[in-house]
Amino acid sequence: MTKVPAQGPLTGVRVVELAGIGPGPFAAMLLADLGADVVRVDRPHAPVLAIEAAYDVTNRNKRSVVVDLKAPDGADRVLDLAERADVLLEGYRPGVAERLGVGPGDCHARNPRLVYGRMTGWGQQGPLADRAGHDIAYIARTGALGMIGGPDRPPAVPANLLGDYAGGSLYLVVGVLAALHHVRAGGTGQVVDAAVVDGTAHLSAMIHGMLAAGSWQDRRGGNLLDGGCPYYGTYETADGGAMAVGALEPQFYAEFLRLLGIEDQADAHRDVARWPTLREHVAARFKARTRDEWTAVFDGSDACVAPVLSLREAPHDPHLAARGTFTDHDGITQPAPAPRFSATPTTVRTGPARPGADTDDVARDWDVPRLLSAPRDPQRSAPRPPQ
Repeated sequence: MTKVPAQGPLTGVRVVELAGIGPGPFAAMLLADLGADVVRVDRPHAPVLAIEAAYDVTNRNKRSVVVDLKAPDGADRVLDLAERADVLLEGYRPGVAERLGVGPGDCHARNPRLVYGRMTGWGQQGPLADRAGHDIAYIARTGALGMIGGPDRPPAVPANLLGDYAGGSLYLVVGVLAALHHVRAGGTGQVVDAAVVDGTAHLSAMIHGMLAAGSWQDRRGGNLLDGGCPYYGTYETADGGAMAVGALEPQFYAEFLRLLGIEDQADAHRDVARWPTLREHVAARFKARTRDEWTAVFDGSDACVAPVLSLREAPHDPHLAARGTFTDHDGITQPAPAPRFSATPTTVRTGPARPGADTDDVARDWDVPRLLSAPRDPQRSAPRPPQ
């Protein structure tokens, strides 16, 4: 008899996600992509962020129930789920979950083995803990934002990838998985305090080491990895496109110069005084051809040069297409689950969960009959994206 492969390494893990926006839903999506049964607890008639629920990819592979936490029995409905869960994720300001009756104390009283993950920008303690904020403010205070962009203009904004998702979501997931391992090794449940400021600061560990060693200048656009180096940066092409260059090592730099046609600049590799002139030569060469022409020139080489693609172009890149880095589901092109596993492969199993659409199934599967009388949300019948 052929054994049906598990739907990811976290198959069998139950996760309750108290609905929010930003890094919390992304962290829950990652756990769901890895096979966990993620039940998102949506609020009645809660506003969605800029897009219809049917397009919110961060809610894929999840199921949704609707619970009014301000109703007399709202907290009990969530605690029923928490009692049967392995993990609970929330992204409220400090103290809100406690006031709603679903804080760590309430949940651990029902389920001492629960991993309680908290996702905030500023953290649970500190002078700013109770203040509002968004990704850009969090990364600004960590010094990370100040490293990005040219020296003669304000810092460039890296969307919300650096703070919300790298410094926030990924650190929450790492913490949750570590705490889950602790529980399964015989330990107790605990609270994971994941703050965007902590995670983003942690991402800059190597840079702080370089700063202490005197090999990093504490200013933008003056270092090897921040665009200050002429062979680690981006250049405009003849058609208004751009090429990204990362030819750091000597052998890659030599290949880069050869294919670019400026081999006479070999001695400028470590001569910082010659970097401005080298940058002029590199920029002039790239402006002489289109992005696609340069892509063909560097194709198959170790010069560490790549075309800068748009979001719509990226899924069609030959390498990414060959790997299946992007996938299509319900008419939406989206990144495929990552990373990859040899024994427990992952996939996009279901599209974005509609608020309240899975109440009956979750009530049955998790044996929580009290959910059946919970209010439903009209968004559950939102139209599917076009096929």
